[in-house]
Amino acid sequence: MIEVKVKILAHYDASFELPFYATEGAAGADIRASIPEKKSIIIKPGERLLVPTGLCMEIPLGYEIQVRPRSGLSLKSPLLVVNAPGTIDCDYRGEVNVIVGNFGKEDYVIEHGLRIAQLVIAPVLHAKFVTADGLSDTQRGTGGFGSTGTR
Repeated sequence: MIEVKVKILAHYDASFELPFYATEGAAGADIRASIPEKKSIIIKPGERLLVPTGLCMEIPLGYEIQVRPRSGLSLKSPLLVVNAPGTIDCDYRGEVNVIVGNFGKEDYVIEHGLRIAQLVIAPVLHAKFVTADGLSDTQRGTGGFGSTGTR
């Protein structure tokens, strides 16, 4: 298990737990919306916005945190984490905000304290990119989007 240091900002609700795993087998730790003055945010249809969490993190070198949607929220509401998975790099020290979009047809109220996303810790490998005159052949070749069929 690795350790992630968390800095709590002034608008973080002290009654909230830090990001937490809802079950022993959960891959992602739930994180809550911590909105200044404990207000709610209205997100209009088709709109995207940043939802604050009130937390900054120090992620160990060699890791990232992926911000992913919570499946229940995605199923039961029109909200989606737009850039899923979003990446928080290990050298970022600002507030963790979640980019959320409303894909519904009506305004949606994001309440203070809503478990807005889940965080997955993942190792990062760096590659050395080099130029080449050609690439090896494969059965797929240059076939792209949908080239392998649907069944």
